[in-house]
Amino acid sequence: MTSIRHNTTMGSGDPVLDAAREMVLAVGVRRTTLTDVARRAGLSRMTIYRRWPDVRGLVADLMTREWVLVASRFAAEDPVTAAVGVVRELRDHPLWRKIVEVDPELLLPYLLHRRGSSHEAMLALVESAIARGQSLGTVRPGDPGTLAGSVLLTAQSFLLSGPTMLGPLTQDDLDAELATLLERYLRP
Repeated sequence: MTSIRHNTTMGSGDPVLDAAREMVLAVGVRRTTLTDVARRAGLSRMTIYRRWPDVRGLVADLMTREWVLVASRFAAEDPVTAAVGVVRELRDHPLWRKIVEVDPELLLPYLLHRRGSSHEAMLALVESAIARGQSLGTVRPGDPGTLAGSVLLTAQSFLLSGPTMLGPLTQDDLDAELATLLERYLRP
């Protein structure tokens, strides 16, 4: 998993998602069209439209692929180490940065109204890491799903709102505070 985790700038082998990634990085979500993605992928528009009726659905699948690749570290690392690492890696992820800088409104439904497939996939990864930690005695007892939801909410707040706390705090300071919060929350 480590090689995948650190290789988030390369595609997964899906030419449509790879082309969509290139387009979003080049022009942002609002200016990306399915026609442009089809052209970049070397496919017909109808091939793209059969799988994704609109750009929002395509970008949602792209975000899920990218974020889950980053979050895959939960499969091998302690939940605290993984959560801090995922926040750090997403903060610097080119697709995340582009969306936050150019199309932040795209994230609002997932922050205010509903969980998307990215959330569901990440929750499953965090829950599995917590259950593994519980079996090893490094994570306190409790419902793994409930604990995972709290870890995800905490990490998400540091990812999204952390930049508002910079100066005099640094990113390293915030990462250390996130680790302290999660350590105290999860440890027996």
